[in-house]
Amino acid sequence: MMMSLRKQKKLIAQAIPTANSSDYSTPWYSVAIACLVISTAPVTAFAQEQQADEPGDYSGSAIEEVTVTAQKMEESIQDVPIAVSALSGDNMDALKIEGGNELLRAIPNVNFSKTNFSSYNFSIRGVGTQSISASSDPAVAVSFNNASLIRNRLFEQEFFDVQRVEVLRGPQGTLYGRNATAGVVNMLPIMPEDEFASEIEMEVGNYNSKRTKGMLNIPLGETMAFRFSGAMTKRDGFDYNTYTENDVNDRDLYSTRAIFEWTPSDNFSANLIWQHFEEDDKRSRTGKQLCTADPGTTMVGETEVSSLGTALLNQGCVAGSLYNDAAYGTPNGSGLAYVVTAQGLIFAGYPLFKDNPDLSSWLDPYSGVEQSKDLREIATSYDPVFRAENDLIQLNFEWGLGDSLTFYSQTTYAKDDYYSSQDYNRYVSNALFSDSNEYGIDPDVAISPGGIYTDPQLGPSDGILAVDISRSDNKQWSQEFRLQTAFDGPWNFAVGANYLDFKTQDDYFVFNNLFTMIAEYVYSNSTDEDGNLITVNCTDPTDVAGGECMYVDPNSLDNIDEMGHNYFLSRNLVETNSWAVFGEAYWQITDDVKLTTGLRYTDDEKTTTPVPSQLLLGTYYDEEDGVIETGSTSGGYTHMGYPEGEEFSQGWQEYTGRAVLDWRTDTPFTDDTMFYVSFAHGYKGGGSNPPRAEIDPARVQYQPLPNTFEPEFVNSLEFGTKNVLLDGRLNLNATAFYYDYTDYQVSQIVDRIALNENFDAESMGLELELAWQMTENTRVNMNVGYLKTRIAEGEESIDVMDRTQGNEDWIVLRPSLQVPSNCIAPVDIVEQALTLVGNANPLPIWALCAGSSQYGSYSDDIETNFYWNQWMDLASLGYEDGQYNPLTDAPNGGRGFSADLGGNELPNSPNLTFNLAVEHVIPLADWELALRADYYRQSESYARVYNTEYDRLKAWDNFNASVTLTHPISELQMQLYVKNIFDDTPITGAFTNSDDSGLTTNVFTLDPRIIGFSLNKRF
Repeated sequence: MMMSLRKQKKLIAQAIPTANSSDYSTPWYSVAIACLVISTAPVTAFAQEQQADEPGDYSGSAIEEVTVTAQKMEESIQDVPIAVSALSGDNMDALKIEGGNELLRAIPNVNFSKTNFSSYNFSIRGVGTQSISASSDPAVAVSFNNASLIRNRLFEQEFFDVQRVEVLRGPQGTLYGRNATAGVVNMLPIMPEDEFASEIEMEVGNYNSKRTKGMLNIPLGETMAFRFSGAMTKRDGFDYNTYTENDVNDRDLYSTRAIFEWTPSDNFSANLIWQHFEEDDKRSRTGKQLCTADPGTTMVGETEVSSLGTALLNQGCVAGSLYNDAAYGTPNGSGLAYVVTAQGLIFAGYPLFKDNPDLSSWLDPYSGVEQSKDLREIATSYDPVFRAENDLIQLNFEWGLGDSLTFYSQTTYAKDDYYSSQDYNRYVSNALFSDSNEYGIDPDVAISPGGIYTDPQLGPSDGILAVDISRSDNKQWSQEFRLQTAFDGPWNFAVGANYLDFKTQDDYFVFNNLFTMIAEYVYSNSTDEDGNLITVNCTDPTDVAGGECMYVDPNSLDNIDEMGHNYFLSRNLVETNSWAVFGEAYWQITDDVKLTTGLRYTDDEKTTTPVPSQLLLGTYYDEEDGVIETGSTSGGYTHMGYPEGEEFSQGWQEYTGRAVLDWRTDTPFTDDTMFYVSFAHGYKGGGSNPPRAEIDPARVQYQPLPNTFEPEFVNSLEFGTKNVLLDGRLNLNATAFYYDYTDYQVSQIVDRIALNENFDAESMGLELELAWQMTENTRVNMNVGYLKTRIAEGEESIDVMDRTQGNEDWIVLRPSLQVPSNCIAPVDIVEQALTLVGNANPLPIWALCAGSSQYGSYSDDIETNFYWNQWMDLASLGYEDGQYNPLTDAPNGGRGFSADLGGNELPNSPNLTFNLAVEHVIPLADWELALRADYYRQSESYARVYNTEYDRLKAWDNFNASVTLTHPISELQMQLYVKNIFDDTPITGAFTNSDDSGLTTNVFTLDPRIIGFSLNKRF
């Protein structure tokens, strides 16, 4: 029975919430109903136009064959025994997939999440890039025209003039080389053609969006052709900064590509490609910063704790669901080491913090600060700055050596520069600083006249200012030679060799005006002729007699000399050299059975030049002996600059490969069927963890951490089938897979570095892809991915959000200024320490962390230090050695108890991904009207390996629709589209920041509702 249009509209209205609805969490089944109704409405309304000439005759409705280069030769996608999805430029335009981050909407078991710094995680079947160290490699080989690019702009750059994008799922190490343990994303541009052609597209939309694309194809005689294309996007910001009252997270970017192709004969062709991308805007590198505030501990055992003690016994933020209202808090900043140090500063007789003149209570700089619960609304004192530039040059030769042998050469050079700066804390602190004028202090020597402190990089402020910079400079050169056969007999092969040289410098800065204040007024100070305390910008350690010298960079943020110790700098210098030889053999055993075997030998070498950080580290000048010594309090070895350490190399020599058996057969219910089974072994290189601060171990003994991390390995077993049904109107492909993963690389921030850990895991899943030409004018695409990942039994890691793992006999402590990470200590020791040293000044409990403070150390100073002798004795604490040493007496050197990861899911690995797309074309005289709706959903997943409630990412969905009017004769097209119709703001990823910044969480989300209208004309 045909459904009435009235009933269809009623069902749509019931399925889609109204604009006034307060609940935008649309049930998946509602959207599915809406999609089905939209798809059936045009079918029934125009049923007569869709009827075939005779029953069962759909000769004009077969799905167009898709050609891919998954095996580096052109083949029908239905003939390739690999789980591969291919999207043409027209496909992506219909789906409104404008960049690599949106590919997940069209491919099963694919996920994308932005991560911290300049990184992103494109994962396939639960395997992605969870390691963010500069020496780590991507697990998905992102390729341009078959050349893998270690650093790329997949997240920022928009697709234009694309022939197709291929996504290969599963290890592809034989032909695509290193770093393809998860799969490959390969973007292929449209090459020059032998006829003149041009195209221009202009688009406008909400957020004042303006987008332009175009191409020009010019034949140059009979053997040469040139193609030039480009795209430009400008729009206002998606997010709003309530403090500066500016829109942020805008776009101002463009891309250009020029291709010159020469084909002097049937046996030889060459092309030269140049591509340029550039962006300069206020793109936000991260989203909002969430925090469930830690109220601090008021009692330790039976002992009441002072306000300073409470500050030292809180970790800033605690683990809690990111979806609770409490997550929109701010950290308890009273215990941040730099806040404690600055708040306790009394200069020229007046205290630094105005609301704590006698240091009787310890202040939280963020007390009472409230965050908006709108994920698209921030409050920061500094708007983001984003610049990126990428150039790629590629030279390709194809030379036919007879009828059956072809030689290929591909040379690629790529240069990528990246700069991003934004507010480090995504909220504004209270006004903190005392007005030195009220104390009669000479303005020439006062810290904060008028309650304003002026930082040389960040400028004047009455509260905490913090800004970071993430930047990278990357160069890559690669060369590949390949020989491919096309014999008529049962045997064929491909053999080749390639070489890669990649250099990167990654710099990450954190500027904080309290850092500068401490460097100037705690360390680098001296006295003038009248005995007044003055600050000294220490270019020479002898400038500060009898004190520490710590250089403060006097330059503005845009002109820093990169020598200052008043800011944090993590510099990572890595060079990768890799060469490989590979080959694949193809044996057509029978007409229906083929065996593919491949083997690759890879020789990787990574050379790292360690550059230790130097935040608040300086040297001491012994005036009496006339020598420069290690900083007496800070423990630094140098007063300015960032000396490079001795470079060291790591190397791996590994074999990877695959074996695939495919069988074509006839069945009663299909037109064409292929079954295949494959085994593949993949590999991704290891690397080095960044160095920590260069500090005297007599002052600070860091918790032991590994200097390197291991390479990854995966063994993959896959079963698949590809089917053509209904006279070519239906393609139905299915895959089942199992992964055995060894040493999967995952990062977390420990001691201000990206510490990479390795975990064994396994993964299994199913994938279904359907393309159905229901009628000549109606098309349905659907894909479903099921994924089950599991970390191996016995794997452990320390959860920085839960270091005690529920053990009530231990408590978390905030460490001193030079010890970045929190630690745990026994409750009874902490209680006795508070009792012995006096509750009013509990700072000595800092020394319970693995490291030391200005209150003691574990080596030469123990016997002479008052605080250590006061409470580190046998009688009071009952320890055999007369002291408590966290390096030996606490679990994992004081870092905390290990969390059991066995059975947990891998991060960013939703169990279910689903996509449904329906398109119907309505003929209107000389015009065609296409109606399209797309729905995507992924189930819940976890942001970290610990799988706690804090890590849980809720399921989310996305609904898009478009109306396209085309005039085929004039090649004119108009399109109106809406992306993210319900304006949902799901959290798609989360990253936990460092202990010494309060364990805040950076979250990432989708773009808001986008409405656009475009006009496209071909000539």
